[in-house]
Amino acid sequence: MIAPSLESVATKEELARLKAAARATAVKDRRVNIRLSSGDLRDLQARALGEGLPYQTLIASVLHKSVTGRLVEPEAPGGVATERRARRAVRESG
Repeated sequence: MIAPSLESVATKEELARLKAAARATAVKDRRVNIRLSSGDLRDLQARALGEGLPYQTLIASVLHKSVTGRLVEPEAPGGVATERRARRAVRESG
């Protein structure tokens, strides 16, 4: 069976612009040292392992999503997001 060939629908200019944006986004030119609790670090390492990522990459991704406004909390019933909303509602009502 022969796999179908794929062709890009982007123009050469679009591809060049997207490649430049990807390179600029991926550049990590600063080193940061932070202190974390042992429990938080273990949790981050476990989550990273589950996602197939190095834990430092996961930390960088979470920070990037947070500062760009793209970090989304899970909406599981009774989950952390629900608990945080409940605490916030209590603070705001009193």
